Amino acid sequence: MANETAAGWSRPQRVLHWTMAALVLLAVPVGLIMTALPFRELLLKFVLYQLHKTLGLTVFVLVLAQLALHWRRGRPAWDAGLPAWQRRAAVAVHAALFSLLLLTPLAGYLTAATAPAKIPTLFLGVIPVPHLVGTNPVWFGVLREVHVALATLLVLLACGHALIAVQHHLKGRNTLIRMLRACE
Repeated sequence: MANETAAGWSRPQRVLHWTMAALVLLAVPVGLIMTALPFRELLLKFVLYQLHKTLGLTVFVLVLAQLALHWRRGRPAWDAGLPAWQRRAAVAVHAALFSLLLLTPLAGYLTAATAPAKIPTLFLGVIPVPHLVGTNPVWFGVLREVHVALATLLVLLACGHALIAVQHHLKGRNTLIRMLRACE
């Protein structure tokens, strides 16, 4: 991995960060609406499910790209005034966020694949994504609950992450600024 030398995050890192944040923020209400819709709204329900799946698959791929970029480029140097315990906490939170950003879409994919009704997964509404496992009502029930639990944890942790970034900003640290614009 690259060293902690840059003053700020690279443009690709910032674009990926904010794109993933926006996609997750969109996926959550879409997921809530699609599951709440009655079956008499079947066409809209189907479209929203496909949109939700597309968002999840996109986040999964973007997280892999972000991790590869992070491995290649590294992270900016820590703020000199940041206590060691906060650095350790930040590392742990980022690891948890990346884990959840990978595991939540994976659990969603497996939920769709094991669903008792054989409904296809269509990326962007047109590109078929094969289900690598078959239908299984028992696993479907478990995976659906796991997906919801992971998504809930992801949203809570992301909100905490954002609030801490704002808190650092209000204390005069450039943590948030480095993710908003180039400081290199």
